[in-house]
Amino acid sequence: MSTVENTGSPVVGVSPPVGRMDGRRRLILVLLLTASFTLAVDFSILNVALPAIGAEVGFSLENLQWIATAFALCAAGFTLLFGRVADLFGRRRLFLAGMALLGVASLAGGLAQDPALLLVARVAQGLATAAVTPAALSLLTTSFPEGGLRDRALGLNGALMAAGFTTGAILGGLLTDLLSWRWAFLINVPVAVLVLVVAPIVVRESRPAGRVRLDLPGALTVTLGLLAIVFGLTQAGEHSWTNPVALGALAVGVVLLVVFWAVEKRVAQPLVPVAILGRRNVGWGNLAGLLAFITETSLVFLLTLYLQKVLGFTPLSAGLSFAVLGIGTVLGGVVAPKVIGKVGSRNAIIAGFAFQAASTLPLALLGPGSGWMPLLLVLTFTGGVANLIAIVGFMVTATSGLPDAEQGLATGLATMSQQVGIAMGIPIMSAIAAARVNALGGESPSSVLTGVSTAIWVNTALCVLAAVLIAAFLRTRATREVS
Repeated sequence: MSTVENTGSPVVGVSPPVGRMDGRRRLILVLLLTASFTLAVDFSILNVALPAIGAEVGFSLENLQWIATAFALCAAGFTLLFGRVADLFGRRRLFLAGMALLGVASLAGGLAQDPALLLVARVAQGLATAAVTPAALSLLTTSFPEGGLRDRALGLNGALMAAGFTTGAILGGLLTDLLSWRWAFLINVPVAVLVLVVAPIVVRESRPAGRVRLDLPGALTVTLGLLAIVFGLTQAGEHSWTNPVALGALAVGVVLLVVFWAVEKRVAQPLVPVAILGRRNVGWGNLAGLLAFITETSLVFLLTLYLQKVLGFTPLSAGLSFAVLGIGTVLGGVVAPKVIGKVGSRNAIIAGFAFQAASTLPLALLGPGSGWMPLLLVLTFTGGVANLIAIVGFMVTATSGLPDAEQGLATGLATMSQQVGIAMGIPIMSAIAAARVNALGGESPSSVLTGVSTAIWVNTALCVLAAVLIAAFLRTRATREVS
């Protein structure tokens, strides 16, 4: 039996009376946001440290990328499955199991002396992320009633998730320079222990009243399909879009997802009821989320190339340059609920993408001198604010108007959009930039600048496309009022 409030609202944008943020809810919010932020940091914290890890543990240069890829594959591929498992067997139970796995995996990674153990630790961290993120998000949406209170909680969650990706780059550089790359793993251990001690006291179990069977054929096909697609994208980014392995993996992934769709139409208790994907708020909301994470995380990658390979910044200096982006994302998360309260989640998404495009477009004009840094800092700040408004708008849209019994599924879909967007963005933009660099005769500061500029044009176009699609196809019946 569910111990949380059932919103039961059938219409996006219509809010029942909003509760107050009492002490218990504040503690739940802090706990869940701490876990979510820690997992977001893990996506990028090792990127700056990869050369140091390779030298100490024994990774060859061509295999270094698997430290990041192994994590991203599991985090994206298993999210939807674990989101449904949380619904069936208990969200708090899965949340705690995932945090325990994160603690053990991080300890193993921090102590690893050979590549095999380090990769196993990264796989386990990815699985922990796939379990904890949708469980934490569904615990959040079922702990806060639909309306202004939930919007504020989702705004903070979105801000910290996006800021975590930026913070990871900064923190990874600091830890590697001042202590050791091993602390990028070990820092998770005390966080996991703290959450495991406090969560059972303040977070109640949450799951649907009726127990249903897990859709095993659907789980296998969607998980393997997502793994194949993310693997194909990473191979395309590493090699090229004509690479046979990349094309084969992408083709297999598409086939498996088509099979998954066919399975879901026929089984009695599907992993993803086709009807929920037919809801415009769920379908178009998740597309908006996918594009929001593709564009912003890949922009960080492109600007990292610009800072290091064109302007000659050190990895730590490049990471610190994104501090303003982190501030912008936090501010965006705070402002987003107010924007949604005034104009509704649909219009917030449209406005967010429009302003993000306006902030991204001038970055395509960056030149080879450090005099461009003030413009870069201002635009990454405003772009971060705009991106978070779109992200929070997507989270509110994709999880509204659904009963508690479907919150794990809805948040699993939303989390999958986030994880796949993060995993897809960098390979896509990397392949675009690399193709332009190769066409100009190889890597040099001028060719890298041209390649980065080309990819930023594409990034801007994706923001514009997202705004147009949401304006054309997403419809909500009412605008939510601020409480």
